[in-house]
Amino acid sequence: MTYRAIGLMSGSSLDGLDLVFTEISVSGNNWSYRILHSDCRPYSSEWKERLQNATTLSAEAYLQLHSDYGHLLGSMVNDFIAAHGLEYKVQLICSHGHTTFHHPAAGYTHQLGDGAAIAAKTGIHVVSDLRNIDVALGGQGAPIVPIGELKLMPQFNYYLNLGGIANLSAHTSPYTAFDVCPANRVLNLLAQDEGMEYDNKGMLAASGTLQSDLLEQLHALPYYKKTFPKSLSNSFGTDTIYPLLKQSGYSTADLLSTYTEHIADEIRNALQLLTSTPVAEQQQLLVTGGGAFNDFLIQRLTDKLKGINIHTVIAEPELIQYKEALIMAFLGVLRWREETNVLQSVTGASRNSIGGAVWMGQPW
Repeated sequence: MTYRAIGLMSGSSLDGLDLVFTEISVSGNNWSYRILHSDCRPYSSEWKERLQNATTLSAEAYLQLHSDYGHLLGSMVNDFIAAHGLEYKVQLICSHGHTTFHHPAAGYTHQLGDGAAIAAKTGIHVVSDLRNIDVALGGQGAPIVPIGELKLMPQFNYYLNLGGIANLSAHTSPYTAFDVCPANRVLNLLAQDEGMEYDNKGMLAASGTLQSDLLEQLHALPYYKKTFPKSLSNSFGTDTIYPLLKQSGYSTADLLSTYTEHIADEIRNALQLLTSTPVAEQQQLLVTGGGAFNDFLIQRLTDKLKGINIHTVIAEPELIQYKEALIMAFLGVLRWREETNVLQSVTGASRNSIGGAVWMGQPW
């Protein structure tokens, strides 16, 4: 059986909407995929500002934004379809939405981007709201990508996504995954203080000096002492870590260098927890997400992982950038088939679940 779906992903780094048109096939228990087309549609400065300020809005204004953003996503999908000649070829759209409020301990999570608006705008069936049922079942609602890694890329031992938040998955039994620490969201905020959108290849960070006292403060934050399953909201990076860095008074280059070291340390620490017994054979870690293009971060991480016999494998550029959008499409296919797409062992929920609301783009 083969499905042709579009996956949509908007990450906390706010660089734009990632879109993937993929052909996903299943034979028995074996899944495979082909990315046929991919694109990143940047947000306008107005939309960046609206998304950044979403959590400050009144309830009515927030609902208006939810609807407006859903229509924007639908328009972006229509433009993507037209650009690649995909009319009448797309069976399903799965949209992650843009996370604003994520407080699983209080029993709620929300992603902007009304799935009904996307379906109305495109005339294509849509899956959205992927996290809600897991949170209702007592889970973290995150990460949700691991089942896609497990089914589509089973040859690796570990999977690291270096997006706005760094998250890690382990191909263990039971399957384990959790958010490690904020990553690009904080690095980009620091780079923007110097008038740059981001620190290209980590060059500014590489020119800075590691500040040990600040590094110790970062490692002492309570989140890093929690056991998994655990997940992070975007606000941890923007409201906790970024102010802590700025209050230190160090130069931006030093802050970037120190925070890069923090990311690499926390990833190593997380992997050490997952590999508590020494392994004879070298383990493979697949690295994706925008941070995979940060040469300085990758070098620091690679150096630290040699001591625990883990080899970093940098994915091909298309998969680096679009893995999460690809897996959103896969989660939508699983939802359409009414099969498990969120794993209890990853999120801590009371059971596995079939996550996602379905919006019918056509009347049949």
